Amino acid sequence: MTSVTTTAATELTVRDPRDGTLVGVLPAATEEQVRAAVETARAAAPGWARTDPAERGSLLRAAADRLAEHAQELAELNARETGKPVEESLGGVMAGVGTLHQYAELGPVHRGHSLRGSVLAADWTVAEPRGVVVALTPWNDPVAVAAGLLGAAVVTGNTVVHKPSERCPHTGARLGEVLAAALPPGVLTTVDGGAAVGARLTAHPGVDVLAHVGSTATGEAVARAAAATGAHVVRENGGNDALVVDDDVDPAWAAEQAATGAFANSGQICVAVERIYVHRAVAEPFLAALTEQARRRNAGGIAPLVDERLREEVHRQVAESAARGAVVLEGGRVPEGPGAFYPATVLRECTGSMPVMQEETFGPVAPVQVVDSFAEGLRLAAADRYGLAATVLTGRIAHAQQAVAELPVGTLKVNNVFGGAPGGAAQPRRASGAGFGYGPELLDEMTQVKVVHVEMPPAGS
Repeated sequence: MTSVTTTAATELTVRDPRDGTLVGVLPAATEEQVRAAVETARAAAPGWARTDPAERGSLLRAAADRLAEHAQELAELNARETGKPVEESLGGVMAGVGTLHQYAELGPVHRGHSLRGSVLAADWTVAEPRGVVVALTPWNDPVAVAAGLLGAAVVTGNTVVHKPSERCPHTGARLGEVLAAALPPGVLTTVDGGAAVGARLTAHPGVDVLAHVGSTATGEAVARAAAATGAHVVRENGGNDALVVDDDVDPAWAAEQAATGAFANSGQICVAVERIYVHRAVAEPFLAALTEQARRRNAGGIAPLVDERLREEVHRQVAESAARGAVVLEGGRVPEGPGAFYPATVLRECTGSMPVMQEETFGPVAPVQVVDSFAEGLRLAAADRYGLAATVLTGRIAHAQQAVAELPVGTLKVNNVFGGAPGGAAQPRRASGAGFGYGPELLDEMTQVKVVHVEMPPAGS
């Protein structure tokens, strides 16, 4: 394994969001250590690019197997750093194992295309690794997301410098140790740190790809850095995903869908339901059922947010929205006691000017606006600066088709807030990012195409 040993004074202190106890302290990488990490990856890149694709796939498969062996350890560490329940954390780790296995199979068969030209010549394209990839990954599903970016980059012949979120640095560091032990030296390096370390990585002229999953503000900073260095950018950033409820659906079922979308993982999911538009004809039974869903979750004990900083932001949005006229049906208060807990919250009488409708909340909040028609719901859902995903609940095929045509998002789900086939990939739009961040198409993002033309020289030459 290639590691960056940090000795800088700047430290990352992580506390368990469930009770505030200390998880650990890690030093952040210095400027010199960041530079060394990129240089190590750059030095290893030519040899790794020349490695037979089948061998790269085999080594990635071995890395996936090592990850499976350490799954429980990583799940427990993740739970301590982020508050995500151990069983859910374990599901994320195993999803990462599956993703690595998927790329181990797809990588060796990722290829160019033959081109049709002169019958006396040969034309084709070759997919070549881009070089050094910097992967900046989030805390809300740290192993699964990292596995996708790291796996796709490594199997296509790139070397990687990975910076996990400063909110789960121990999980990220251990993940790096587990995976890098199965790979040649220099292929995968992990560095810990906060925004300063990320800025140094993204500004480094020796980086060829910047792959980022996280906030829109950071993603925009990554894009600006790439404009100066020429690095290729893949980024999935914030979302403010809408749910539109038609008048012909069962309101109790629709409330279950809304609750799942808004409250799963305490709302800390990139494609969580962030704003709800419900048809007036079913609004009252829908709101009653959604409020009951929130009460059940609160009575059963909802997991904490990742830290008190996020809780303060979530509550700010709720409190400001309530001050502007939103009615709190459930939750909406910071509980007493230790930890970063926040209750499942339902708001009605919301309007588009309120923070809970305008901003990505990233907490267990379900803000509801009543609309007079499905068309009005679509119009309001589309009027947003983000373009990650959206869901519509309707029994009318014409309305589903209308949603496909009118919602400017990368992913549209009809009648299932978290539905989707395995291997799916979408391109987020506008403030939500750009490029394919998942699926087989991510292999294309990690490579660049060379066109080759070969023909015989003239006779007698």
